Amino acid sequence: MAKVFEATVTAPVNIAVIKYWGKRDAALILPTNSSLSVTLSQDHLSTRTTIRAAPEFTGDRLWLNGVEESIAASKRLINSITTARKLRAALEQQDADAAPLSTWGLHICSENNFPTAAGLASSASGYAALVSALGALFGLPQSASDLSRVARVGSGSACRSMFGGFVAWQAGISDDGSDSQAVQVADRQHWPELQALVLVVSDQKKTVSSTAGMQTTVDTSQLFAERVRTVVPQRMEAMQKAIAERDFAAFAEITMRDSNQFHAVCLDTYPPISYMNDTSRAIAGIVHAFNAAVGRVAAAYTYDAGPNAVIYALKDDMRDIVELFTHCFPRPDAVLPETFYANPFAVFDTPDAAGSRITNPNVAQLAQTAGKFPAGSVRRFIHTEVGDGPRVLPASQSLLDSAGMPKHVRE
Repeated sequence: MAKVFEATVTAPVNIAVIKYWGKRDAALILPTNSSLSVTLSQDHLSTRTTIRAAPEFTGDRLWLNGVEESIAASKRLINSITTARKLRAALEQQDADAAPLSTWGLHICSENNFPTAAGLASSASGYAALVSALGALFGLPQSASDLSRVARVGSGSACRSMFGGFVAWQAGISDDGSDSQAVQVADRQHWPELQALVLVVSDQKKTVSSTAGMQTTVDTSQLFAERVRTVVPQRMEAMQKAIAERDFAAFAEITMRDSNQFHAVCLDTYPPISYMNDTSRAIAGIVHAFNAAVGRVAAAYTYDAGPNAVIYALKDDMRDIVELFTHCFPRPDAVLPETFYANPFAVFDTPDAAGSRITNPNVAQLAQTAGKFPAGSVRRFIHTEVGDGPRVLPASQSLLDSAGMPKHVRE
């Protein structure tokens, strides 16, 4: 039997606490400012990608969540694949016995276990999985930081998903982008008590893409220049200090302030861009009220380019937060309990008990004040924690069948 050249990996979602918004070079995806993110656990949020190379494949093909997509229509996808192929070709030139994988067609199959293009950084995990799979398939010796530059030319924030834990994307100053890469600030074990609760307000595709939105901001926002010049450099330094010292109060305040400023810059864009909606703003208000109720900064919200909220808190406080928000934003009857809140950390006895009790009296009083929103205002909750970087999976986890075609196809 002929040898099969294939690799399957998963890659994580990352959620920025210091936001990336704006490019100084759109072609190379070089950012106007550095950014910093938390990598979330792949046990709850990930992209799985299988890539097979074979001489009989007549060209490159891609299936995303069971639907074939055009590679030719995506310059960024072509750039990432082409860059990885060049690195493989260099290896083949040094080793005459190496299989000429760089010249063979590729079949790429990718699946997310979360909504695509709905403000949950699906492009980040997607391109990180793509590049990690290419690196494994091609046997590339480059470091994760080196490969993060390959992921960056596909999706800027993807470079941060090449690592676990806490990750900085260094903006760099070189015109060729050689110093614009991701580095790990701290690994997942540095602060294992930190958890995240994702509130999926909408799983629909954004009306204004991040790519289009940030360019309009760069061109029209007067607040943007001050953010890039002064605010972000100061916050990057302060955030790295907060993470190093595991200072949640500082981490939380910086996270919320940076999220607020990011969306303020979007509103200062002309025409204005509004990614948050009424539910998003209500969630932010409840977080501030929760912190007041418990007498300290115990929770922090952040919003990427979409309405979905991510709430960070330490493990000991997350139970109160889950109880509060599943009460205020109840499950619609049509949604299964395990889909609405999977209960991975046993906050409730069973998933169907979500929203049924609030243990802390101060939080219970807050819940009465906040009231209940219409069922379905939050479509589901994803409770997760800080996670690791891309994982290489065994062949048994492949998304392709023996012929190199997707196992799961949607009509």
